Amino acid sequence: MSSVSEQAGYLTQEQIQKFNDDGYVIVDFGFTQQQIDELIETLHPYYNPEHLQAPAFGARIQDAWKFVKPSHELATNANVLSALEQLFGRKPLPFQTLNFPVGTQQATHSDTIHFNSLPSGYMAGVWVALEDIDEDNGPLKYYPGTHKLSEITMEDAGLEPGYHNYPQYEAFIAKHLESLGVEPAYGYMPKGHALIWHANLLHGGSKQNDHRRTRHSQVTHYFFDNCKYYTPMHSKPGKLAFRNPEWIKPGEWVMRPPVSQQSAEDTPALQKNVNRLRNWLRRKLG
Repeated sequence: MSSVSEQAGYLTQEQIQKFNDDGYVIVDFGFTQQQIDELIETLHPYYNPEHLQAPAFGARIQDAWKFVKPSHELATNANVLSALEQLFGRKPLPFQTLNFPVGTQQATHSDTIHFNSLPSGYMAGVWVALEDIDEDNGPLKYYPGTHKLSEITMEDAGLEPGYHNYPQYEAFIAKHLESLGVEPAYGYMPKGHALIWHANLLHGGSKQNDHRRTRHSQVTHYFFDNCKYYTPMHSKPGKLAFRNPEWIKPGEWVMRPPVSQQSAEDTPALQKNVNRLRNWLRRKLG
């Protein structure tokens, strides 16, 4: 992957250089207070109250763009798409949103274990702060420059493919970081600002010191055109688990019911969330 810094777009040359050097850049894309407040208000009834009782696990809603229009609008914002095309030199294709009311406190990882492409490197995330983020309500934690390291697969970590081995992958990454001696940076941001990160940047969620507070945010994941897409966690050498993403198309939104109201074919997605909670509890108690 190579950046196309001379291409006209939303970002300045300094912002492009920041991204190339550190693997992330914080940007004000001009989201309005009305947009953000409408998104938070519309999403609120969909959060699982049981998950809210376990802030270290983190409540989340996947693909709210399908049933909450402000989420779709955030994911397809023209300024965001312009910036991503500058950075990657290809048309960005949003395919997944995640919304959080509190900090995730998620262990450090690289998104290349979840999403990748052929050719590699054409995936990015955009994290939007839907309220002010400081040291007490669980800011993002990331390791500048680690996007330049080699991608780490399940095989590199000595693990068989599969989500059941993800805790062991997290432990491997923690030891790897310790051996590198890299210091983290934290995403302290005002409401409405966004952080673009490279798929291979090591990142996670820092501790939420004040559990009385919220930390509303939206993450959108993007692939780029003219690639093939796959899930590394479920892949073996020579046998990639290819994906067929459903693209989030600008200007095209049709209300669809959330997962809990859909058919039984969505059961695997629900089971995945149950497994995530079970794994978190096992690590917490064991």
